[in-house]
Amino acid sequence: MIRQSVLDGADTIRERFRSAQPFRHACIDGFLEPDIAEQALADFPGFDSEAARNEFGEVGRKAVNTDLPKISPFYATLSEYLVSDTFMAAMSALTGIPGLKPDVNQYGGGTHENLDGQSLDPHVDFNYDMATGRHRRINLLIYLNKDWDEAWGGNIALHSNPRDPDTDRSVAYTPDFNRAVLFETNEHSWHGFRRIEIPEDAPTRSRKCLSIYLYTDTRPEEEIAPPHGTFYVPPPLPGTIAEGRTLTAQDMVEIRDRLERWSHWLEFHQERELDLSGQVEALSAQIDTDINRGVRHHAGALVREIGALGVALANAAARLTGLKR
Repeated sequence: MIRQSVLDGADTIRERFRSAQPFRHACIDGFLEPDIAEQALADFPGFDSEAARNEFGEVGRKAVNTDLPKISPFYATLSEYLVSDTFMAAMSALTGIPGLKPDVNQYGGGTHENLDGQSLDPHVDFNYDMATGRHRRINLLIYLNKDWDEAWGGNIALHSNPRDPDTDRSVAYTPDFNRAVLFETNEHSWHGFRRIEIPEDAPTRSRKCLSIYLYTDTRPEEEIAPPHGTFYVPPPLPGTIAEGRTLTAQDMVEIRDRLERWSHWLEFHQERELDLSGQVEALSAQIDTDINRGVRHHAGALVREIGALGVALANAAARLTGLKR
C-alpha cells in the first residue's frame, strides 16, 4: 500500500528523518499508492459528533474514529495492513527504529476529521500504551485533503519548545493530499496546528487525516520517562499583538481565546489532581486496612505457634521427667 518509490528511497528518507530539526521527522509526498489514497478519501467516514468529545467532555469540532474495520471493507483491509509485519518493516526502514510494533487497539489513532474553526494546541503525546507497557515511538500522519490552501491554517507544526516563544524553533507542513508526516514521539516532540479557517466557497469543509501510532518494547535509556498523559501548551499570541500597537477586534478575539484555553487547562489539571488525590487517599486507607488485618492475622498465628511450642515443650519436659524416674 505504501508507494514503491517511497520504499525504494527508504535510505534517503531515513537520513532526512535522523537529521531533521527541531526533532527527528520526515515529510513524504505521495506516500500511498494513488488508488489507495483515493479510496481512503472516498471511504472516509462522515463527521460523528458522538466521536467528537474533547478532553473536557465537550462536543468539539474534531471527530476520531478508532474502529477502522467498521468503516468499510477497504478500511478493514487497510487496518490489517497497518498491523502487519510488512508495514512494521517498512516503517523501521524509513525511520531507522528497529522492533516497531503496531497499535492493535488504535488508542487515539484512526481517522481524524477537524472542522472549520478547530485547532490543536502544541502538545507532547502520552508515552506508553498502558495495555501492553510498550513505549510510544512514532506518529505517522497521512493527510487526505485535496487543494488545501496554506492560508486556511491547519498546517502541522513541529516545535522545539512552545513554552518559550522567543527561542522556539518550528517547521510546518500543509496537510496536502497523500502527504505523510512521520515523527518520533518523546518528551520534547511538541506538535500541533493553528486554527482552521476555511472560506465559504472552498471545495472542502474539513481537514482529514489518518493517524497511526507505533510502539517498541524498549527505548534508549536517556529517553525513558515515567508514564504520563498528553501535555498541552496554548499557542503564543500572534506577533501582531505588540507593545505600542492599538488592539483591533481580531486581536481581542485572540487574547480571549488564549485566556479561555489557559483557564480550561488549569481547570482540567485541577480536577485531575483532585481525582488523583482521592485515589491516593482511597489506596492509603485500603493499605492501612490490609496492614491492620495482616497484623491481626499474623499476631494470631504467632500466638497459636507460641501456644503449640509451649505444649510441645511441656510434653518434652514431661517425657524427660519420666525418663529420670
